[in-house]
This record gives sequence, C-alpha cells and structure tokens, in this order.
Amino acid sequence: MTKNLTAQKIIGVLLNRLKFIIIVTIAMGLLFFLYSKFVITPMYSTSSMIYVQSYGGGTDSRNDKDKTIYSSDISGSATLANICVTLFQNSDKLTSLYDGCTVNISVTERTFFITINVTGDNPQKCANVANQLAEVSGDVFKDYFQYGKCGTIREAKAPERPGSPNNLKNTLIGFVVGLAASCVISILLELIDTTIKSDDDIQTAYGVPVFAEIPDFENQSR
Repeated sequence: MTKNLTAQKIIGVLLNRLKFIIIVTIAMGLLFFLYSKFVITPMYSTSSMIYVQSYGGGTDSRNDKDKTIYSSDISGSATLANICVTLFQNSDKLTSLYDGCTVNISVTERTFFITINVTGDNPQKCANVANQLAEVSGDVFKDYFQYGKCGTIREAKAPERPGSPNNLKNTLIGFVVGLAASCVISILLELIDTTIKSDDDIQTAYGVPVFAEIPDFENQSR
C-alpha cells in the first residue's frame, strides 16, 4: 500500500511518536557530550608576539636622538615582517622546537607584528614552545639580515582552560542530529508500515468507501 504523506499527516506522525523523538534526541545529545568530554583530547592554545623593524640596530640606522617613526619605516617593516614569516616557517632552528605542537606563525595585516600561536595537549609545554620560538626567531633574524631588529612584545602564558573541544557546542550538535534522525526514522517507519489503522487507509488502498465500522468492545471495556 503506497502512502501519500501530506504535511498534516507528517505532523500527525511526529506527534504520535513524540516520546520516541524526545528519547532519541536526549540520548544523542548525551552521547555527543560524553564523547566530547571523555574521548576527545583537550587542546590548549597560547601565543607570543614579536616585532620586526626594518630600521634601527644597523650601520644605516637613524640617529638615536631621532625618535620619529616615519610612514616609510612602517611600510618597510610590514614588508619585512611578511618575509620573516616565510623565513620563520621554514627555519630548521624554529621547526626543531615545535616538540609535537601545532604552530602557526602569522603577521597582523599592514603591521610589523608577528604572532606565534602554539596549540597542543599540554598547556605549559605550549607556552614554553611559544616563548622559545619568540626568542630564537631573533637569532634567525640576525642570521639573515644585517639591518633592522627583531624583539619580543608579549610572552606566552600557560592557558588555564582548553580551547577545544567545546562540550556545549558538541552537545547541541548531538541534540540536532538526534532530533533530525528520530524524525526521519519516524517518517520512514510510517511509510513502510502496511497495516491498516483507519478507514482512510482502506479507502486509499482499495478505493472503497467505508460506510460502517465494528467497534472493538474488548479494548473499549478496558
């Protein structure tokens, strides 16, 4: 018997299986929470920041009495910072310090500030790696450039809380997945159910109108 499910019938099916939908939704949310809480390894993230300047510290540096920073200095330093990011990302001196952590080195757009972001499963190790990279990056800078300077602006601190996983977000995802899955299952069960439950089912299946029904006195008496 082929069933034509209208929007009204779908709503009726979902309401009839509301208890099943609620149980599956809660169970899936709980499952996602437990997986996020006890299975996924917490990851911590911290960062240090360094600066790169294309002036100062070299034989062609400005007079120390002149403290003015010109726009050309900022533009040149920003260009140098982009070059240094590529240099630092490929320097053996720096990559050997990663110690199993994930490192991302990036420059703030149109500035000469470089951020060294470190992510790993040990918060203190992440902070140590970030600070070591910031310190050694100055040595790498001196190895390749005879002008300008590089220094640390901000040291990394061990994060108190993990950045991931987000237990609340994962739990909400579990609720959504459970709700969607239970609704789909309810509709599929209704589609494959060939039993006749009402006079409408008989008329739909055989095209014969129903003029009378025999009540089930046994069930009604209970």
